[in-house]
Amino acid sequence: MRKVFKVLPLAAVLVLLTAVLFGCGGGDGGGDVQGKIVGIEPGAGIMSATEAAIEEYGLDYQLQDSSSAAMAASLKKAIDNEEWIVVTGWTPHWKFAQWDLKYLDDPKEVYGGEEHIATIARTGLASDNPEVHEMLDKFYWAPADMEAVMLDIQDGMTPDEAADKWIQDNQDRVNEWLPAQEAAEKGKVTLGYVEWDSEIASTHVVKNVLEDMGYEVEAIAVDAGIMWTGIGNGDFDAIVSAWLPGTHGDYYDKVKDNVDNLGANLEGAKIGLVVPTYVTIDSIEELNDAKDKFQ
Repeated sequence: MRKVFKVLPLAAVLVLLTAVLFGCGGGDGGGDVQGKIVGIEPGAGIMSATEAAIEEYGLDYQLQDSSSAAMAASLKKAIDNEEWIVVTGWTPHWKFAQWDLKYLDDPKEVYGGEEHIATIARTGLASDNPEVHEMLDKFYWAPADMEAVMLDIQDGMTPDEAADKWIQDNQDRVNEWLPAQEAAEKGKVTLGYVEWDSEIASTHVVKNVLEDMGYEVEAIAVDAGIMWTGIGNGDFDAIVSAWLPGTHGDYYDKVKDNVDNLGANLEGAKIGLVVPTYVTIDSIEELNDAKDKFQ
């Protein structure tokens, strides 16, 4: 009996070692290994939409939490080596100016249709500071404008430097945003934004225009939930980072009765799954058949 008690622990150890070495293998495990979708920060609207897409399309893929910067780095590495990769993507984004990319068709419309980015002001801004409110109401630009600012930031400029460069190169457009009458007194303006490449670009352009008008402007980067709570509570004067109706729709529904929606400042925004154009599939429905190339 004493021999039995000595052998059993050894057998248990061998079983555990076998499980560790062979049962928990990495990406070289063969046909049962899931494909990989490179995502961004957990909790982002596009991540929730991608989880829904995995379920709706029955994808044998794992969504990998990451960050916007890490996703872009993974994309660059794959493209440099002409490897297949699928990432969560959105337009506008500098990556579309940097590389040849395409969205995979979404026939079930899990990601929804085209989105817009809206300017949201706190209730009372129009009466408290009509000049700032008018400028924010007139602010409107195109995806290519935003992508130009994003690409300059990606290439090494600070957000303020890239914003100033775009303003100088597009002064006629900026003049269209300026109020008809200048306020006699200037004050402080607080802008909230989510720290996405797109919203860093738009917020700093607006910030710098307001500073050129004579205002002291503070731009505060927070996560999406805090941004929406802040604008709903009046902690921010405005945000120019509202992706609607899909990405930030749930947040907006909670505060819409307590804010001033000034409408779209950019149209043609989109979210979905993105691949390099050399990838030979065109639809989310084709991902499972190509799973071995996306591991």
